Amino acid sequence: MKREYFSSFKHDRRTAESRQGSCIALVDARFLIWLAQQNAQGAAGESVNRQGLMGLLTQAMAHTGLDVDLRRVYWYTDRADGGVLDDQIVRWVQSHDVDGGASMLRALGQDLTQLARQQACDHVLIATDDERFISDIDAAQLCGVSVHVLADESARNMPQLMRNDPGWGRVLAQADRRVVVPAQQLSEMLQGKLPTAQQDPAENLEEVRPIITEVITAWWVEEPEDLREDLRDALQVSRGVPQEVDRQLLLRMRQRLTRALSLNEKKLLREILRSVVMGPAPTEEAVLPADAIA
Repeated sequence: MKREYFSSFKHDRRTAESRQGSCIALVDARFLIWLAQQNAQGAAGESVNRQGLMGLLTQAMAHTGLDVDLRRVYWYTDRADGGVLDDQIVRWVQSHDVDGGASMLRALGQDLTQLARQQACDHVLIATDDERFISDIDAAQLCGVSVHVLADESARNMPQLMRNDPGWGRVLAQADRRVVVPAQQLSEMLQGKLPTAQQDPAENLEEVRPIITEVITAWWVEEPEDLREDLRDALQVSRGVPQEVDRQLLLRMRQRLTRALSLNEKKLLREILRSVVMGPAPTEEAVLPADAIA
């Protein structure tokens, strides 16, 4: 039976795959600033720097056991911060002082509903403490999406948090996982004090490039010609990699390196995949050792 690369992801929720996949983050800017001000020295003010946001969120999810590909952040705000950043979309909402957060709740809820109904991603990370959002989270989970909620260190003691802030406690309790980011680290990121990419300083993409190329080329040789043509067609009309293909290659790289790829390594993998697929199709000899060919 021919596999289908281009349908929405199929919910084969095997244990090995249940904490991997693609992720979209929905961030209430007002809440994130408040969260950064909790127990942090030199807390962030109302002006923020979002340069390191995706890296920080990716790192926090990895520490929670979520080896996911964070593809986009939606930033809900009533204030311009001057930032025009790749993979971050600003959603303008009314000031909380004007409508009590109703427009933010409506915008964020509509986006979560669309993501869940369209099965556009495997995971959604939400940064909000609005208890009115619980029903939207529940509906998305019933569609098969894993919904995680960002929190500070107080989430490590849920009984106490439920006593101190029962509304937020109920939001956190509804989440599949609570993604904890230290308030101090979040504050430093919003002030532009953290690197724009949360990665190991020793990371050298040129060292891993040939390994990624070898894994992708070997996989490409194994693919039937009809599926190769399907993938070429898909990449010609979209910059994104089909989720089924992405998942397969990330799993192969994890097995090869015995670790998950970093954010920058994942981007490199997709660049190399596009180069291999859209270039001349490799032959079997291209991935065989020289002595085997002889």
